[in-house]
Amino acid sequence: MPKPLQLMWALSGLLLTIASTFIQPSMLLPSLTGQGNNVAIESMSISVTMQIGAVLITGCLGGRYAALLSQITYITLGLSGFGVFYQGGGLSYLKSPAFGYLLGFVAGGWLCGFLAFLRPPSLGQMAISCFGGLLAIHLVGIIYLVAIQIPNFSAIQTSFWQYSVQVLSGQFLVVCATIVIATISRKLLFY
Repeated sequence: MPKPLQLMWALSGLLLTIASTFIQPSMLLPSLTGQGNNVAIESMSISVTMQIGAVLITGCLGGRYAALLSQITYITLGLSGFGVFYQGGGLSYLKSPAFGYLLGFVAGGWLCGFLAFLRPPSLGQMAISCFGGLLAIHLVGIIYLVAIQIPNFSAIQTSFWQYSVQVLSGQFLVVCATIVIATISRKLLFY
């Protein structure tokens, strides 16, 4: 992919990641609570943000270098004091167990972008790349939270539950949507 196009995707990925930090996805579900035999449609919010989707879509559409550059820039902006992280920004974030998952965006975006361009785009190829990226994000996040909280195993267990286990089902739904969007987009873009 030409460098100007990679830079365009990196900037797009940065902007998507910043915006998606503050967007909570929701699902539309049929509900039988309507009057009589009518089926009502209800919105159910998912307890995650769209960040994972932004990181992975950048990798799937822009490639590994665009994803890498966008996430390094995102983390640099956040640590510099810009309020782009979910709970603000600044160097104090380095002490938070959540910061490891932000670092995981770098590895996850790179891996997703690498895997997405190994073969022609297909639903299966995008699924492999997105779930590989999600796995990388969680592995880096878990390693970081263990490293900053040793020897407090109770805090490690609590952080692991909060930052990995509780959000995984919501992130799974976001990743599934990302796979479909990435596959369609890659086919429409002819690359």
